[in-house]
Amino acid sequence: MRFEVLDNDSGSRARTGLLYTDHGVVETPIFMPVGTVGSVKGVYHRDLKSDIRAQIILGNTYHLYLRPGLDILNRAGGLHRFISWDGPILTDSGGFQVFSLTENRKLTEEGCTFRSHIDGSKHLFTPENNVDTQRMIGADIIMALDECTPGTADYKYALKSLKLTQRWLERGVARFKETEPLYGYRQYYFPIVQGCVYPDLRRMAAEHAVAMDMDGYAIGGLAVGEPTEKMYEMLEVVEPFLPREKPRYLMGVGTPANILEGIARGVDMFDCVMPTRNGRNGMLFTWDGMINIRNRKWADDYSPIDRVGNSFVDTTYSKAYLRHLFISGEMLAAQIASEHNLAFYLSLVKEARKHIKAGDFASWKDAAVKKLETKI
Repeated sequence: MRFEVLDNDSGSRARTGLLYTDHGVVETPIFMPVGTVGSVKGVYHRDLKSDIRAQIILGNTYHLYLRPGLDILNRAGGLHRFISWDGPILTDSGGFQVFSLTENRKLTEEGCTFRSHIDGSKHLFTPENNVDTQRMIGADIIMALDECTPGTADYKYALKSLKLTQRWLERGVARFKETEPLYGYRQYYFPIVQGCVYPDLRRMAAEHAVAMDMDGYAIGGLAVGEPTEKMYEMLEVVEPFLPREKPRYLMGVGTPANILEGIARGVDMFDCVMPTRNGRNGMLFTWDGMINIRNRKWADDYSPIDRVGNSFVDTTYSKAYLRHLFISGEMLAAQIASEHNLAFYLSLVKEARKHIKAGDFASWKDAAVKKLETKI
């Protein structure tokens, strides 16, 4: 994978770069909207491109494997064609979803046996067939199968879990190297650095992953129950071990403040369901802080949703109107809020890139984080 670092911030580990895929070039740091089953909830692809300005989206292997299924995706020519998206796509391995099933899965050396949340049918993910599955889905960037260790796990369990993830990674890398893409464009494989909240395990995980010499590296098992300070600490632990010339992806994170703090610690790629999930529940992210649009205070506020917002919804609709839609149970409310939040997240990383280039990212980030965490 070609990854070109353009700018480095003198006051932090932040950097800008260009990530090259056969479906387009991605500017980093970047936020990836989550399209779990092949759709970013409530948002047209037209708006993802022209309004939100998403450069890459994420799909989920577990969900796509179960529905619509690999046969449908293969006959369509892969996920890009099936969902009519011509930009880059990343798929996670489904590990987080499988391991969150807890009562309906079993881990063995072979892989993970689980029962579908849809119909209870039994399935098996192995490191090998997980690569095959993601080959068939056809994402540009695919993830290794891992165990997502809970943030509250004790050291003994975390070590055992990491060792299993490492053995699975070695098998997954071998499978990836002995197979080819199915749809005429290149795919790239990212190991996932686990290790829970234990610095020595994180270092061990990073060194092992880097020894595989793959295209980029994901950092997993954070924002899964551990304190935020621990998440930042673990990023600082692994960053020196990850090659500067390859992209780093922090999985499933997070709030706008989390993203800026992650960028400051050398992370290039982020994804999270928060913009759409919180949007559907009436929470809006803005540069002045977080708005609960359901609150009575917005009932007769006819000002735009966000005067400095980048989405057309921000200046087209008022806060009073959006609150009315939520209180009335109208589906348009969730669509407007989701579009606003996603556009905000993309503007957040764009602004971060601008300040990294200008050389004042660290001081700008500290001031921005204080405002972003305010409740209006």
